[in-house]
Amino acid sequence: MRASLIPFFGALALLVSMPAASAATISAGYSATELMSPCQEADNDARWGEAAETECEQYILGFVHALEISGEIGKDAGICPPLQNTADEVRWAFMRWVHASFTERKAISAADALMATLKESFPCKP
Repeated sequence: MRASLIPFFGALALLVSMPAASAATISAGYSATELMSPCQEADNDARWGEAAETECEQYILGFVHALEISGEIGKDAGICPPLQNTADEVRWAFMRWVHASFTERKAISAADALMATLKESFPCKP
């Protein structure tokens, strides 16, 4: 398990350290639909659901943690994801957000979809 996380964290570190334009170019290849697949599969497949849920939630947690490190999440940014059960709460919010307007949202990048989900679903309370 530890060996399989090394490439993930290496890619995450590279993504966080890149200029915004370069990072957007990289993430543009992974669409909201592609992230929806393992996120939905987590609930639909008794055999492989746990692995799919792990794939989906690890992407989401990596995204949220990268935003925390860069200062894009928090009271100053106006986005306050839940402190408990973050991965699952954001996963469900993401699926609801994409399905709310699936035809328009399915082709946008997963990163843009997650950012919109976080802004809409987890605004900081005054």
